[in-house]
Formats: sequence, C-alpha cells, structure tokens
Amino acid sequence: MKIAFVGKGGSGKTTLSSLFIRHLAAHGAPVIAVDADINQHLGAALGLDDEQAAALPALGAHLPLIKEYLRGSNPRIPSADSMIKTTPPGTGSRLLRVTEDNPVYGACARGVALDGRAVRLMATGPFTESDLGVACYHSKVGAVELCLNHLVDGSGEYVVVDMTAGSDSFASGMFTRFDVTFLVAEPTRKGVSVYRQYKEYARDFGVALKVVGNKVQGADDLAFLRDEVGEDLLVTVGHSDWVRAMEKGRPPAFELLEADNRAALETLRVAADGSYALRDWERYTAQMVHFHLRNAESWGNAKTGIDLAAQVDPGFVLREDTGTGTGTGTEAGAAAGTTPRSASLRPAPQPA
Repeated sequence: MKIAFVGKGGSGKTTLSSLFIRHLAAHGAPVIAVDADINQHLGAALGLDDEQAAALPALGAHLPLIKEYLRGSNPRIPSADSMIKTTPPGTGSRLLRVTEDNPVYGACARGVALDGRAVRLMATGPFTESDLGVACYHSKVGAVELCLNHLVDGSGEYVVVDMTAGSDSFASGMFTRFDVTFLVAEPTRKGVSVYRQYKEYARDFGVALKVVGNKVQGADDLAFLRDEVGEDLLVTVGHSDWVRAMEKGRPPAFELLEADNRAALETLRVAADGSYALRDWERYTAQMVHFHLRNAESWGNAKTGIDLAAQVDPGFVLREDTGTGTGTGTEAGAAAGTTPRSASLRPAPQPA
C-alpha cells in the first residue's frame, strides 16, 4: 500500500514518517521509503549521518534510466524521451514491485538497516545551486510520480512517502497515488490551516485523509484538534524522549519507544491496511490517465512534440494480480530478468 505524510513545515511529518517506517520494519514488513520533500531529512531521521545522506542517489538524476526501464516494450511509447512524469503504464510496460530487484532500485535505492531490518530508501535529491532561479521543485518529484504510477504494491507491502510541506503536493496528480494520506497537524491555527487546504483540494478525488495530531500536550490541545478537524482526527502523539535522543543522533533501540507512541504507530498501520482494502484499481488507473491527459494538454504535447494522449492504453487496468485480466507488463518484466512478487528483498549497500 502507498502512504503519504504531509503537513505544514515544522509540523513533524518527517519525524513521524520515519517512526512509522521503523515501526513497519520492526514488524518485518517490506518497506520502500521515499523522501519527496524539498528539504531532504528522511535519511537523517532513519539514522544516516550527513555523509551517508548526501551520498543518496537522486531519482531525478536517473530519470532517463527510469523511463527506459519502465517503457519496456509498450508499443504506445516510441521512446523514453516521449515519456513525462504522468505517463501511465500499458501493455508491455515494466512494472515495479516492492520486493523485487530491478535496475531502478539498483540505481536509485539504498538499503538502510533499522534495528536489523532493512528498508529501501529513495530520494528525489536536493535543490541544487544549478536549479536556483531556473527550475521548479516539482520537476524533481516527477521521477517519484512516474515510479508510483508503475508500482504495483500488495497487501502487507508498504511504500511510505515523505511529501513536500504545505499544499504543494497538489501541483501534480501524485496526491491521488496513495491509499491513505496522514496529515500531521500541531494544535494551533497554523497547524490546521494546511488540513483545511488539503481537505478542500482532495474532496473530489476520493483521497483518504487522516489527521495525526503532533506535539499534543494536554486535554486542551486535544479538544482544539477535535473541534477543528472532527472525525478526521485519527490519533495524537505527544512528547517523546526517544525522539529527542534520535534527533541528537543517538537513538536507543526502537523497542524502547514509549508504549503510547508505539500504540499510535500501530493505529496508523491499521488505518493504512484498511484503506488499501478499499482500493478501486479501475478508479486508481482512471485518475492516473486523467492527470496524464491534463498534463499533456497543458505542457506535455508542446514539450515532446507529439500527442501524448496516444500513450493511454484504453484496455489497461493496473492491478495487484499481475498476469491476469488486462495488460500488466509481466512479459516485459520477465524479459528483463526480474521476478514479480517472489523476488527477495536484497538491500543495496549502505552509502559509504
């Protein structure tokens, strides 16, 4: 299942997403963690030092490889250069699986050991000096959107994305790629303002939005959040000595996280599992196509010089059960030497 963490800058979304990733790993679940924030802090929150975090490969730097691999033998896509961030998969496309090994993960993911459990970490890459004044950060997350569009996840498999702060996520269709979106909100007026924006923007797209109250210090804070967000408030998190030690770079064993905070993380997992069970694959695919056609008309056709609507395979529905129903890309994946679902998770080496 695909899970997003969003919220106002400074709300604690990266901290909470890292705790959730640790919680999943501690229970033996396969996890892909993605840092899609303009401020790249997820690696550090998962225990990488500054040198290791800086050495993470940037997804955007490997976009040609990603496109070429995902294109596979799809006859509707004549070249990798004709693909944009919203290009949907079709018959012949290669699909990504959470637990397989493939060239995309080999180039763009690194294994991170969390209390003996390995997760894959991918990052968009930081905003560089060459980007200043000439590039939009949304071009950085285009590689993430393309990968999510081609990623088939199953029950008990988790893709956790730490999104950029605020409502910037709505600058692309990526906000519809998630089974549940956890919005981290502090018990302040500013803290719930992003919630109101997100709720309004997501209303017509069936986005499952759950609020995680953070830095909640007492009954008054809890009452404020309940008044402001109502039934969307899923759980609250308070002070944590474990988190304070982690932020100093000296995290104790994860099993020593406070019991109430462990219970809160389990509430998030149960909510994510429940949302995945409700996924409508046809609607999921239709939303992907909807945003591709909008992007094609707005800028994609002019950029590529072709009609990108022709990339849409009308008979294709992305499904978990690869190999049945409409097109799935199984043949292309097999030809590339990848093994869907059954491949073991072999983490890439830690950054030096």
